[in-house]
Amino acid sequence: MNVKSAVPQRHTDFAILARRGKRLEYVTIGWNSLEGLGALSTGIVSGSISLVGFGVDSFIEVTSAVALLWRLSVMANEESREKNERSTLKIVGACFLALSVYVVFVAVSNLLQKHSPMHSITGIVIACAALVAMPLLSRSKKQIGRQLGSWAMVADARQADFCAYLSAILLIGLILNATLGWWWADPVAALVMTPIIAREGIDALQGKSCCRTGCEGAK
Repeated sequence: MNVKSAVPQRHTDFAILARRGKRLEYVTIGWNSLEGLGALSTGIVSGSISLVGFGVDSFIEVTSAVALLWRLSVMANEESREKNERSTLKIVGACFLALSVYVVFVAVSNLLQKHSPMHSITGIVIACAALVAMPLLSRSKKQIGRQLGSWAMVADARQADFCAYLSAILLIGLILNATLGWWWADPVAALVMTPIIAREGIDALQGKSCCRTGCEGAK
């Protein structure tokens, strides 16, 4: 679908859709802030690198949501909008790559040292909540993004999809560790996350994230 063709023609229509988009970004900021704090604190206490990585990813999503909120608040011409969106994609891409390097380093260290994280029921609850909430948030963002003609918002919605994938991987690792005592499941789950994180980072730096959504944009 060509997202740009769906841009509302009337200013009032755009303003209404922009307000809806802002509300979704406020929800994203609030949810991911709580999710990130919960995952980080639980991961540090339990020694779970996959939980820590998941928490850091939540704050990366907050950064993206803040950028989208700013763009929805500032009326600018199309050229300026696209320039700002490309710049933000590069910032988020760099964060993703830094996160992937961190996750690999700590996960490999834990495997070599045979570090066993404690069982984390709280972590399992956080992963389950994200697995339910993120697809719903993503669907709403994609709908508004297409109506606004914003490839950046559609790309931002993909981060919610990405969070859902990570929560599923995280959940499997935590459950295996809690039920079967497989200490290696946690760092292995973190390593499984890494290529997904790195791919998103590289694509964002190259401006490809928007293209994979079916939008015209950075080329």
